[in-house]
Amino acid sequence: MYFVGTAAADGWVNLSPKGLDSLRVLGPGRVAWLNVTGSGNETAAHILPPPRMTLMFCAFEGPPLILRLYGQARMVQPDAPDRAQWADLFPALSGARQVFVLDLDLVQTSCGMAVPRLEYREQRGELNAWAERRTPEELGAYRQLKNSASIDGFPTGLPGGEPPRTVS
Repeated sequence: MYFVGTAAADGWVNLSPKGLDSLRVLGPGRVAWLNVTGSGNETAAHILPPPRMTLMFCAFEGPPLILRLYGQARMVQPDAPDRAQWADLFPALSGARQVFVLDLDLVQTSCGMAVPRLEYREQRGELNAWAERRTPEELGAYRQLKNSASIDGFPTGLPGGEPPRTVS
C-alpha cells in the first residue's frame, strides 16, 4: 500500500491510497504506477500542470519508517501511442486507466514512529470484480461520468472527455 499526493495550482489537495500490483521501480530516478478506474480521477487533473506528485510509503511492520518520493509526473492515457510499453509492465486489469511515470527530484525518509503496526491479511478483490462485470463501453461511460473532471471541475484529459486545461 502506498499513497499518492497531488495538488493543482488552486483547489483541493488530493491524497489517494493505492494497492494491487500497481507500482514498478524503473531505475534509480524513475517509478511508474498503474491507476485503475475509481470513483474519481483527481490525480490526472492535478498534473495538467503543474506535474508535481508525491508517493508515500509507510512501514506498518518492522522498524518505523516513512519513505517519500517527490517528483514530476507524466500521465500515459489509454489512447497514447506509447501506452503498450507502459501497460505491459503491469498485470492486465479490467479497470486499468492511466499509467503515471514519476521522475524523481527528491527521496526522503522519516521516522514513522506514530504509524500504527498493522498486519496484512489480503488484497481486496472488489474493484477488479466490479470492472470485470462491465463491458468496455460501460467502463467508458462510467469514466466519462465520474473520471473526466476533478472535484474542482478541472479536466483529466481522459479520451473523449474535456481537453486538458492549459496554463498561460
